[in-house]
Amino acid sequence: MFGIADYGAFVAAVVLFLAIPGPGNLALITSTAKGGVRGGLAATLGVIAGDQVLMWMAVAGVAALLAAWPVAFAAVQWLGAAYLAWLGWKMLMAKPGAKPVLHIEPHHYFRQAVAITLLNPKAIVFYMAFFPLFVDPAHHQGLLTFGVMAATIAGLTFVYGAVVVLLAHVLAARLRAMPVIGRTLEKIAGVFLIGFGVKLALSK
Repeated sequence: MFGIADYGAFVAAVVLFLAIPGPGNLALITSTAKGGVRGGLAATLGVIAGDQVLMWMAVAGVAALLAAWPVAFAAVQWLGAAYLAWLGWKMLMAKPGAKPVLHIEPHHYFRQAVAITLLNPKAIVFYMAFFPLFVDPAHHQGLLTFGVMAATIAGLTFVYGAVVVLLAHVLAARLRAMPVIGRTLEKIAGVFLIGFGVKLALSK
């Protein structure tokens, strides 16, 4: 589909990655706690905007590699699978510790969410590892393929963000009082990432 090797798996992977606790999720919850549903949705749009910038920066590198060195592109696919498994292992073995506290100013939720997203340079490396896993070199359609992938991520992020915002609005106090939930989700996501990376590596 549009040069995407397995669109269903791509969607499933995006949903999984969105659920991984991180600065973006924390920004959504914090913005909702301070600005209600409107503040949370503004932060959601900010995360989407920042992600799109990082994604297209990654696409520039992936597209150049695909066009110039097919063998190197295949190597990046293998490295991407290994990176996802390694990331999952780190999450699985992470020790409980203090979570970073984001300083969110009222009425600037969109701008601050963009900044929080862009200030995570590791996201570019992640996308460069992630995109090649789902690109079919034999049916790649250039910018259309990456455009569909980027639009899919944006749409899923908005839906996910809206759900998180609504839940956080209702359960904000309970979520803040139960950090063990975030750690449990992190461990579960780590297991899935390891399995996902191994599956992708074996399928190449």
